[in-house]
Amino acid sequence: MILSLTKKELRTIYQAKRMALSQDEVIFLSDKLLKNFILQFNPIENQKVNVFLSIERFNEIHTQIFIDYFFEKEIRVFVPKITGETIISVEIFPDSRFEVNRWGIKEPMSNIASDVHLDCVLTPLLYCDASGNRVGYGKGFYDQFFSENLMIKKKIGLNFFPPHEVIADVYQKDVQMDVLLTPNQRIDFNENS
Repeated sequence: MILSLTKKELRTIYQAKRMALSQDEVIFLSDKLLKNFILQFNPIENQKVNVFLSIERFNEIHTQIFIDYFFEKEIRVFVPKITGETIISVEIFPDSRFEVNRWGIKEPMSNIASDVHLDCVLTPLLYCDASGNRVGYGKGFYDQFFSENLMIKKKIGLNFFPPHEVIADVYQKDVQMDVLLTPNQRIDFNENS
């Protein structure tokens, strides 16, 4: 039987699951996720990818290995930056400088928002169900970012864990992922993925 749980319940369960992982496990699973991303999407030179910067104390996926790979393959890299109550997409380069925001998240010092068409946005989440609904940290930044930026080809959720439960409290303003990528799976949620 598939359980139906609230975002709050799922947030608690999956934060605990992620925090139970050792640093070696996080590094190993992050590496497998990168390899699966390359296998599934075959990124090429000059594509434009927005990727979140990891919060290590939350045992998030180590995205620096994604960024290093993208720079090596001459893929353009963009990262989210919170300005006020919204996210902007800022292009970064190997010599970009960063600072830590009020939530302890590393962000580029640049405030220059990009308005390019993004090939994909690698999206942080705590959980994603089998319909593409995501549970983040509850601030709604990404839902707003996605609804205001229609120049995104693919919204790809990255997670260590596959979907098991249904999110009981999905709201009208919640924006679904196009794809969920785990270390071993790719789950597509719409025909354009």
